[in-house]
Amino acid sequence: MLEIIPVLDLMNSVAVSGKSGNRDTYTPLQTIYASSSDPVEIANSLKRANAKEMYIADLDLIERNGNHNIYKIKEVNTILPVIVDVGVDNLETFEFMLDFAYKIIVATETLESIEELEKIFEKYPKERIIVSVDVKNNELYTKHMDLDLEGFKEVLRRIDPNEIILLDISSVGTEAGFNKELFEKFDEFKDKIILGGGITKDEIPLINELGIKKALVGTALHKGEIDITIF
Repeated sequence: MLEIIPVLDLMNSVAVSGKSGNRDTYTPLQTIYASSSDPVEIANSLKRANAKEMYIADLDLIERNGNHNIYKIKEVNTILPVIVDVGVDNLETFEFMLDFAYKIIVATETLESIEELEKIFEKYPKERIIVSVDVKNNELYTKHMDLDLEGFKEVLRRIDPNEIILLDISSVGTEAGFNKELFEKFDEFKDKIILGGGITKDEIPLINELGIKKALVGTALHKGEIDITIF
């Protein structure tokens, strides 16, 4: 059975929404789960609606615009286990966040090097680590590494993470459907994949059929188009 993981993006301690990763255009989130954009209020409502965990992207930390959200994240983590993306670039950043969330994402967008990724896996249990394969325009999205999708697949085979987020940033917030071509390229990791980016209600049966166990859903969930209570 597919687990729907609710998505929240945070800026300046409030939940925000936007499209395709264009972070300078994001606005306060409107959600059926709360009367405000307060992540704590939203988390309490999602827990009542049967959510098992929550994905939070701290856009301020990812963009290195301050740590306005970390105590909100820690508070949400007492309500629902938080999978957090803060733009981890190295072992030091990863270690800093261990006190604030249940699982820490190491994303290709911000990772300094494969060596730093290996250091994290050597020191900490896989249960605390999620690798995020960030993709834009069907290419690996990375600010610091000279690597393509095929090269990163080799890295994944070697480190063998428990969970891998496959995130098409171009599709985030668009409800244009998940990137099926991208999934096919990573089919060998199917049992580990958490699918994200543009997922719609109509695709849920297909995602189940493909054997994917978890999916990140933001826009369609907050609009009420996907009902988390049925999963």
